[in-house]
Amino acid sequence: MKLIVGIGGMTNGGKTTLANGLHRSLPNCCVIHQDDFFKPQDQIAVGEDGFKQWDVLESLDMEAMLSTVRAWLSNPQKFARAHGVNVQPGAPDTHILLLEGFLLYSYKPLVDLYSRRYFLTVPYEECKWRRSTRTYTVPDAPGLFDGHVWPMYQKYKREMEASSVDVVYLDGTKPREELLREALEDIQNSLLN
Repeated sequence: MKLIVGIGGMTNGGKTTLANGLHRSLPNCCVIHQDDFFKPQDQIAVGEDGFKQWDVLESLDMEAMLSTVRAWLSNPQKFARAHGVNVQPGAPDTHILLLEGFLLYSYKPLVDLYSRRYFLTVPYEECKWRRSTRTYTVPDAPGLFDGHVWPMYQKYKREMEASSVDVVYLDGTKPREELLREALEDIQNSLLN
């Protein structure tokens, strides 16, 4: 059995933390981070808002990400070994792929591949505060959060909802352990059914 789990949502909502916890907790589990598919900085356009457009789908090489997912689908054991994941002998023939990122449900070729889709949310003020505490390879320009990041999050969330993408909303303000337990139980239940 192959299970692809999406962990999407807003910037600094807890996606990577949840993905890492699930990765440690689930057997035969691999992770693909959408952030690994950003195009080079010189290929990121500057928008009408005056900011580099990092928070748009066009800033990502989604074809490469899809190709990586297809490599896992074609041979999850080989993919796992190539990515340093020990395939557990004697474990049920179940392989899990976690996709983690902020625009997972905006790229149509991936949307139907998910067995389960989670979407983490946190309130505006909490998100802005968390973002201000992070250090990025390309530092945030002054005003980026309010002028670009938050409006793009709202835009893509509205589009996801308008497209009727079926997601399980998770409250990113809950304690990490509680979020992990909630998602882990849900995934384990889906494996039984």
